[in-house]
Amino acid sequence: MSENLYESGRLNLPFVGFCTFAKSPIVENWQSFEADFAVLGVPYDMGCQYRSGSRFGPRAIRQASTLFSFGHGGAYDHECDTLFLEKSKVSIVDLGDVDMIHTNSDRCLENTEQAVRNILKNKVTPVILGGDHAITAATVATYSEQKPIHIIQIDAHLDFVNERHGVRYGHGNCMRRVSEMEHVTGLTQLGIRNVSSSNQDDYNDARSAGSNIISVRQFRNQGLDHILSQIPEGERYYITIDIDGFDPSIAPGTGTPSHGGFSYYEVLELLQQICQRGDVVGIDLCEVAPPYDPAEVTSTLVCSTINEFNWLCISL
Repeated sequence: MSENLYESGRLNLPFVGFCTFAKSPIVENWQSFEADFAVLGVPYDMGCQYRSGSRFGPRAIRQASTLFSFGHGGAYDHECDTLFLEKSKVSIVDLGDVDMIHTNSDRCLENTEQAVRNILKNKVTPVILGGDHAITAATVATYSEQKPIHIIQIDAHLDFVNERHGVRYGHGNCMRRVSEMEHVTGLTQLGIRNVSSSNQDDYNDARSAGSNIISVRQFRNQGLDHILSQIPEGERYYITIDIDGFDPSIAPGTGTPSHGGFSYYEVLELLQQICQRGDVVGIDLCEVAPPYDPAEVTSTLVCSTINEFNWLCISL
């Protein structure tokens, strides 16, 4: 990195300037833009059943992401021998947030679906910041006009409830709704463990629908290579990450923490292999609830994961 990048122009430290994702450019015209990745916030938490607060997730993630910006052409990682966020190699824009209509869940999810459709029409890969996991049913629905996709879910919970008291689009229903979509070829559900909102019948229904359900202990006992052999190769993948898929020791800021979760490098190595096996066409990261993590550990974890994911998609 040349020295003049530090000595000319604004120093642009993380705590100054506009708080977009990694200080990427703002795009307000969602109808027409160019980029490799478009970051979109969905500050929605009306689908949660326990602790709310993930509506503040997109804002907290953006704030934490400024740590990685610095405005000097990228952040060097010696293990990968690469510059993350290097503007000459990867183009990221920030679209801001989907408009939320308080108490009107249908409108919120409709607005989400329309926003993601605009991203896809511009042939850009969406990076969605939740919000609770209910938003995934809306984001995956947007791929209906494209080639089929395989869903890879990293989560502590199965989220395969069909309907309870008339609720079909809560954060415990999202993967059931996704499995019903014709353009979804199958689901690989990783990290599922402990007490879940889904009952035994839901697990049976998920397997009958073609889901492959793997716990963290099974993941570790079987090894990454064996897990990968169970994921269809050469597919178009959509990745959905509920932050409680990680262990709460590194991701405390979530509404339904569950011990025994993944480590950062386990997820990173999985993402690396997935990016080599096929085309990743979208990703969402959900259930970050900043009120339960004043140290911003969870939001920083999300930012690191996104940065690694962006680099993997571009470089592999």
